[in-house]
Amino acid sequence: MECILAPVARLINYPPRHRAITSEVMAPYQQHGYNQAMEIRSSTSTLGAVGCLIREWRVVRRLSQLDLALQADISARHLSYVETGKAQPSREMITRLSESLEVPLRQRNRLLIAGGFAPNYMETELDAPKLAQMRYAVEAMLAQQEPFPAFLLNKHWDVLMANEAAKKVNRFMLDGRDSKHANLLRQIFDPADLRPAIDNWEEVAGNLLRHLHNEVAASVADTKAKDLLEEMLGYPGVPTHWRHHQPGAAPAPILTTSFDHGGVKLSFFSTMTTFGTPRDITLDELHVEACFPVDAPTAEFCKSLG
Repeated sequence: MECILAPVARLINYPPRHRAITSEVMAPYQQHGYNQAMEIRSSTSTLGAVGCLIREWRVVRRLSQLDLALQADISARHLSYVETGKAQPSREMITRLSESLEVPLRQRNRLLIAGGFAPNYMETELDAPKLAQMRYAVEAMLAQQEPFPAFLLNKHWDVLMANEAAKKVNRFMLDGRDSKHANLLRQIFDPADLRPAIDNWEEVAGNLLRHLHNEVAASVADTKAKDLLEEMLGYPGVPTHWRHHQPGAAPAPILTTSFDHGGVKLSFFSTMTTFGTPRDITLDELHVEACFPVDAPTAEFCKSLG
């Protein structure tokens, strides 16, 4: 992925996404808000039954019914009945299909709700005591990356944490000021932010937009991703053809981000670290991005910032 140098933002309080089934089942989820649960209930009934949602995910993953049936160890005929609503899947089958389709945890909850079951995955705020050890681990990773930039992002490219190197390089690119945005996409697309300093802006922005298009296509219920996509497409100078999703156009696995500001040229590539086998929606949607210098001048410049 791209390496963009982003300022630290406040910890984001993720909106809850649970629907009430019964008061007993939903008791552990009440802390996340009953109104939001009912919002998901409404959107689920509008979008269709669990079979329709399973089919949507199968199409997104580009699997035939036979392929998915073999992976999930069920018959292709039974899968066909589930997708068409002729058969109602059990909780176990929904879980098995979700795992085979590599469905994100938030959407696995949605599939369970559509099937008439209680959600299985909690969503814990990042600053909650329950995630204290995870925050410590992230802070250690960010500190270890010094003097090169690193930051913590969620699925919508909100910057939740950043190390000192990221802040310093960011301020250099913005003539000493902090970005007015706490979102990576807005920093890249806004002509009044980092965009003028990105030497290969079309390459970087185009690659990020492919990521966003894929996110929207993979999750029809993610209205925030849809709104972000429309907002980015509305910025000046965005090519018209970027408006159209190209399913076969995968984002580049490795992309160099080049900066040019005040005669100083910097180039970075980055690695992305996710949290293996998470059982919490918040952790499932987070990743740490660490930037590495492409050349010696970039490395020396970062070291010189102290």
